[in-house]
Amino acid sequence: MYMKQKWIFFFRLFISLIFAICLAGCNAPKSQLTTFNCYYRAGDFNNAITYAQSLIGKTAKPDGEDLLWSLQVAATEFQIGDCNKSAEYFDKAEAMLKYYDFQNETAAAVASTIINDNAVSYAGEEYDGIMVNTYKALDFMMLGKNDMARVEFNRALDRQTRAKVLYSQQIAKLKDQVAKKQQEKKDVNLNKNLENPKIQEIIRKQYTNLYEYEAYPDFVNPFTTYLAGVGFNIMNDAQKAVDLLKESAGMVPGNHYVVEDFAATEGFLQGKGKIENTVWVIFENGLGPTKEEVRIDLPLFLMTDKVVYAGVALPRLVPGSQAYGNLIVNAGGKEYRTEVVADMERVIRTEFNKDFQGILTRAIVSAVVKAAAQYAVEQNNNNDSMGKSFLVLMVAAYSYATTAADVRIWTTLPKDFQVARLPMPAGRNIAIFSPEGAKILDCAIAPCSNAIVYVKIPVRTAAPFYGIIKSNP
Repeated sequence: MYMKQKWIFFFRLFISLIFAICLAGCNAPKSQLTTFNCYYRAGDFNNAITYAQSLIGKTAKPDGEDLLWSLQVAATEFQIGDCNKSAEYFDKAEAMLKYYDFQNETAAAVASTIINDNAVSYAGEEYDGIMVNTYKALDFMMLGKNDMARVEFNRALDRQTRAKVLYSQQIAKLKDQVAKKQQEKKDVNLNKNLENPKIQEIIRKQYTNLYEYEAYPDFVNPFTTYLAGVGFNIMNDAQKAVDLLKESAGMVPGNHYVVEDFAATEGFLQGKGKIENTVWVIFENGLGPTKEEVRIDLPLFLMTDKVVYAGVALPRLVPGSQAYGNLIVNAGGKEYRTEVVADMERVIRTEFNKDFQGILTRAIVSAVVKAAAQYAVEQNNNNDSMGKSFLVLMVAAYSYATTAADVRIWTTLPKDFQVARLPMPAGRNIAIFSPEGAKILDCAIAPCSNAIVYVKIPVRTAAPFYGIIKSNP
C-alpha cells in the first residue's frame, strides 16, 4: 500500500512539473530566436524571413513576440534589398510600438511577478524605435522618396529626445510598483531582500562588466544622428544638417570623416565652399549582442528555511561580432579605410544597464512571492503530510519552471556602423576590399552630385547587400 501511494505521489509530481513548464512557456521565445539566428547567420535570408513571418500573429492587436518578429523580417528584407517590403514591415512594427505605448501596465506587472518577464508581450526597447525610423529613412532614400525619408529622420530624432523623459517615468513607475507590493506583502519583508548586500555582491560577481564600458549619452544613437546629418545634406538642407553633424563630431571625436563633414557643412553655410562631388561609404557591420540566461540562487530573507527553491533568472548581454574590422575603399587610385561612427553594442548596453535595476527588482519580487507561496503551503495541511509534501513540491516545481530570464532581443542589428568619406572619383567607380585585400564589391555610381554607398555585411560568408542613394544630378 505504501509503495502504491509513493508511486502515485511521484506520478502526480511528474504531472505537476510538466504542467508548470507548459504553463510557463519559458523556453519558446529562446528556441525560436535560436532557429531564426541559425538561418540568418548562415546567410539563408529567405528561410529566415519565412520562419519569422510564420511567428507573427494574425490578430488585429499585437501579442507575444509579434513586434520582435516584425523587426526581424523588416531588417532581413532590407538585407536582401527589398526596400518596399522592408518599409512595409517597419511600418507594422512602428504601429505595434505605438500600440504598446498606450497600454495599461498593471496586468503586465502582475504577470511578470507571478510568472516572469516572458509572460509579458515584447513591447520593444527605446533603441528599437529609434532604429525603426532610421531604417525607414534609409528605405525611402533608396527608393528616391526623400520627403518621406525626412519625416522618418525627424521621428527618429524626436524619439531620442523623448527617450530621456520616458526613462524617468519608467523608473518612477517601478518604484511605485515596489511600494505597492511592499504594502501587499509586508510579511515577506520585501524591502530587506531588495536591499540585501549579499544579493548585490552576487550580482556584482555575475555582472563584472556591467558598468565597465563607455556609455553614449542617454538613449542617443550616434549613427541615427550622423546619418540624419548626411541625409539632410544630400537633401540640400545644410542648415538642419550642421547641428546634427556637430553633435555627431562631439560623440565620436576620433572619427575624422565625421569631423570633416561638420567642418564642410559649417564652411558651406559661411559661404566658404560647396557640398558636392562627395561619396559616403556606410558599412553596417556584423551582428549585435544577444542575451543569455543566468540563474542565481538567492539568500532571501524568508520566514522559514524550508522553502524548496528560491532563485532568479536574469538576462546577460553576450557580445556580438564584426564581419570585418573595417573595409578599404579604393577610389581614384587612393585608399580610404572605414571608421566606426557608432558602436551599436554600446547603444544597446547603455539601455540594458539602465533597465537592469528594474529587471533585478522584478525578479526578486517574483522570487519572494513564489517563496511565500511555498511557505503558505508548508504552513497549511498539517494533518496530511503526504498531501502537504506533494503541494510544496508542486509549488516549488512551478517556481523553478517559471523562473526564466527574458532573453528576447532584436538580433539582426549590427555590431557597429562605420563610414568613409571621399571625393567622387572621375570614373564614378569604387571598389571595396576586406582588410586582407580580398575584393568584396565593385560599385558604379550613376551621375549625381553626391552619393551614399550603403553596405551591409552581417557575416563574412553571407552575400553582402549594397545600395546607392543619390542626390539630384
